[in-house]
Amino acid sequence: MQLLHWSQQFKHVVWLDSNNYSQKHSSFDAVLAVDSYSKIEINCSNAFEHFKKFQTEVNDYIFGYLSYDLKNDVEKLTSNNFDGLHFPDLFFFQPKKIFFIKGNTVEIKYISEFDNEFETDFKKISQLKAKSIKHKANSLKIKLRIHKDDYYQKLNTILKHIHRGDIYEANFCQEFYSENATINPVEIYQNLNKISKPPFATFLKLNANYLLSASPERYLKKDGETIISQPIKGTEKRASTIAEDKMLVEQLKQNPKERAENIMIVDLVRNDLSRIANKGSVKVAELCKVYTFQQVHQLISTVTCKVKNNIHPVDIIKNTFPMGSMTGAPKISAMKIIEEVEETKRGLYSGAVGYFTPNNDFDFNVIIRSILYNETEKYVSYSVGGAITAQSVPEKEYEECLLKAKAMKHVLLNTK
Repeated sequence: MQLLHWSQQFKHVVWLDSNNYSQKHSSFDAVLAVDSYSKIEINCSNAFEHFKKFQTEVNDYIFGYLSYDLKNDVEKLTSNNFDGLHFPDLFFFQPKKIFFIKGNTVEIKYISEFDNEFETDFKKISQLKAKSIKHKANSLKIKLRIHKDDYYQKLNTILKHIHRGDIYEANFCQEFYSENATINPVEIYQNLNKISKPPFATFLKLNANYLLSASPERYLKKDGETIISQPIKGTEKRASTIAEDKMLVEQLKQNPKERAENIMIVDLVRNDLSRIANKGSVKVAELCKVYTFQQVHQLISTVTCKVKNNIHPVDIIKNTFPMGSMTGAPKISAMKIIEEVEETKRGLYSGAVGYFTPNNDFDFNVIIRSILYNETEKYVSYSVGGAITAQSVPEKEYEECLLKAKAMKHVLLNTK
């Protein structure tokens, strides 16, 4: 973690960590990108067109994020709910310095005019102690944006839409937050990552805005002509004994409600990919496979397709954004209903963080199981949600939200 501590001198930082999680589609174990040579930071219409121009002209590694509310740039939608974080809708930067970690090797890429800084940087990194410097943090009080009775009422509103046939699944989210909050972002991230060990962990710093993420979910990866999406839907808690844990895995595999959640979103992802895929190339490589994480078991499916070389990589993202697992189906109707029943603008939550390569490949996660922090406003937020279907039981959906929120709440309340 010396690299991450060293990086805090810069305004723009992205650290992506797979935690050595065994996965078929990983390009590296971890990567650190710091210090912007060029950047794009926008809150406007035509965001994807501006981004497309930026990505084409830079033609290099770029790192950054796409917020959920870019849905408004894809469809005729709005985001009018409360926003306590005020992150830009889209941010990417071309780093001056990148560190790729794979196994026992580190590949370092500096923009040529900064090569002369390598020896000084290496010396500073080597001298840093692995143990973090403690910063004073105040005592946090976590509040709910939607209280329990209101949650049940809103969930029943969604169920009415489902029974009426407006939608057949919606991902309903709620925010937990703390005002007048002071935290140490690096320390919080380290503790969250330690207890979760997810395959798509992220530390992002944009000036005074921070993302501290323990995401287990891939949104979209492009590897040459191959596109890979891995939606997560279906959750079960972990058990204290091996025997009980195995039993819960088997229950999750067979659970008709959890499988239905996943399969509905797989169909949505297949539909999204078909917009940009070569005809007949959309395939379901894995359907409802159980993956085990530190906090929960999850059902994950893998959907792939092939694309032509002449399609712009940003157009691939635009045609599939936001991730179907975070919206519902049909997608546009679900997003409209979500906006009506939720109380908070999602912003970066349920958006995506990742990178583009110089040869137009990319890899992005889904921002879930994450803490967002605006240091200037002293506002801390984490949101959780679940898929609501005709089979949903309000009490169980609420319990699932609390289960997903457990790790974020723990690190915020127990970090000194």
